[in-house]
Amino acid sequence: MQIVIALLSGALFGAGLLVSGMVDTARVQGFLDIFGAWDPTLAFVLGGAILPMALAWRIGANRRTSLSGAPLPGPAARHIDARLIGGALVFGAGWGLAGFCPGPALASLGFGGWPGLVFLAAMVAGMALLPVLDRGWRGRRAA
Repeated sequence: MQIVIALLSGALFGAGLLVSGMVDTARVQGFLDIFGAWDPTLAFVLGGAILPMALAWRIGANRRTSLSGAPLPGPAARHIDARLIGGALVFGAGWGLAGFCPGPALASLGFGGWPGLVFLAAMVAGMALLPVLDRGWRGRRAA
């Protein structure tokens, strides 16, 4: 049952990305171009996502399991460290340069052509490289 719920949730998310135009890299880059030809449509999509998410957080705050019976994760860590800031900077730079973030990159595979594939390949390579870099970083800090 959890797989079906995950599939339906992912399909709903992907459909929302498609309907809102958030898989269009030019639109995303237009939103990020605040000093040029700014396109505010992404702000409306983000704003439209706040209400259902706030509702879900409110309902989920008092639950220990999801509707499918799976355990819900605890609260996220609240500390801000160099790793969080560095990750946010790298994510933001990639989003701004390519106009893709992971969700829309996956959603665009069906129609996005080679730019989406290149972005996805680079994203997967970065995910694979992170543990290697992280071990090196932690090893230097311990020394």
